[in-house]
Amino acid sequence: MKATLTWSHDNSFAIGIRDGIPIALGYIPAAITFGFLSQTTGLTAVESILMSLLVFTGAAQFMALSLLAAGTGSVEIIFTTFILNIRHLLMSASLHEKAAPDRLIRKVIYAFGITDEVFAVTATKEGQVRTGYIFGVSVIAYMSWVIHTGVGYAVGGFLPDVLQQSLTFALYALFIALLAPSMKKHRKVLVLAAFAAVLNSMFSLFMADGWSIILATILSASLVELVEPSYQKQRKGGET
Repeated sequence: MKATLTWSHDNSFAIGIRDGIPIALGYIPAAITFGFLSQTTGLTAVESILMSLLVFTGAAQFMALSLLAAGTGSVEIIFTTFILNIRHLLMSASLHEKAAPDRLIRKVIYAFGITDEVFAVTATKEGQVRTGYIFGVSVIAYMSWVIHTGVGYAVGGFLPDVLQQSLTFALYALFIALLAPSMKKHRKVLVLAAFAAVLNSMFSLFMADGWSIILATILSASLVELVEPSYQKQRKGGET
């Protein structure tokens, strides 16, 4: 039996596109913000769009703009970007366990499109996730990010200052909206998210953002997994 799945004969890609529409819509203000901020930083339109095409991670791109504005060298920017995005290793490994078997080249391609929001949608979907579905979610999100980066660069500084400042919170609001349904279904997810947030806030005071997120995630997940069996056992004992 072949391990390769062909997704051209089902509607998993279309379903992924549908489920990815909220991400695409949420990326619009953030991408527009990145576009006109990159213009003020001194990047050309081609450079701004290429960054979105090749990097495709909002946090790292905004960070790169601030480092460029401060005159930081390319080596430091690349290293900082790696540290900030090291969490993607955990997300990709987690999604690999949930995803249906497929060719390595397809996994490599869709791994590029795994962002925080794409991971939240695919990882919380019930059952095994097919390749077509992952492609659908990531493609619609990727297109929105790249296209609206160009739009943001084109509009430049025409938006009011108040609106420009409010757009920077779009990614955080989007991720919370994606995480909320899972929190309602599973109490463990709520405890994990809250504990990880507290730890990350503490660690970020003396650690780089990337490492603080990784350490907070590992510690909170480990603690929840250690405590939950005892909690479930006590709960069952109380019911009997």
